[in-house]
Amino acid sequence: MTDSPEELAAALDATGYLADDGLATAGFLALRMGRPLFCEGEPGTGKTSLAIALATALERPLIRLQCHEGIDAAQALYEWDFPRQLLHLRALEAAGDGHLDVEAAERSLYTERFLLARPLLQALTAPCVLLVDEIDRADDEFEAFLLQLLDEHAVTIPEYGEVRAEHPPLVVLTSNRTREVHDALKRRCLYHWLEHPDLAREVVILRRRIPEIGEVLARQVAEAVHRLREMDLLKPPGVAESLDWARALLALHRDELDAASAARTLGAVLKYSEDLDRVRAKLDALFA
Repeated sequence: MTDSPEELAAALDATGYLADDGLATAGFLALRMGRPLFCEGEPGTGKTSLAIALATALERPLIRLQCHEGIDAAQALYEWDFPRQLLHLRALEAAGDGHLDVEAAERSLYTERFLLARPLLQALTAPCVLLVDEIDRADDEFEAFLLQLLDEHAVTIPEYGEVRAEHPPLVVLTSNRTREVHDALKRRCLYHWLEHPDLAREVVILRRRIPEIGEVLARQVAEAVHRLREMDLLKPPGVAESLDWARALLALHRDELDAASAARTLGAVLKYSEDLDRVRAKLDALFA
């Protein structure tokens, strides 16, 4: 385990993730205090990438639960393997020549042998980084379901009993703030709001993640993306879009970004037709 925020920042840096002082401190405290880290911010600010980088830096497996509307325990925690249970019952009947001890058979059905572990249950069985991605897409009931896991690093399966982590996972929850997450969940977490990186940091990210990019093109892409974020767009570009744009330009053998090359590659950085139309109308001013 790292002994300071600075050591954690250096470990993340070695994976290619550049964390500022605030984020490195939040990650360090989550590790030291054994608390989940709740990260909110605009799409593309590096929330999911943080969990991936933490798993790499800490040399732990990453277990990811992608949230969506209607997600429930069967998808997130466990399922019983009904086909295998049915085959097991038939085998017991055959072995007993048609006579079946019902209570013993029922007990034998709800064992680890027939338990299909989903991400949350997997995260309780070995040291790992658990990413609960886009929790704002799940509903209130699922949030409430998570509380025991966040409080106790344990879950209760009615037919099986309690499963408690011997080595609690480092939990990272992310939200794009499409809705407000309830206070009961936030109270159990350390909180950090992720901003888009400043210009200098974004240039460094581009050069770190795309070693073949030149200083001039990296700076031009970062400057253009920052100007796009200041416009009234439906979806301002994140760091992922900056990287895509730079790779698209390199694929076209461009070593500088101008209005003409931008017009040809805007689909790498903008993902709504309304945004494309708005930016195309202002390309000359954008690159003046």
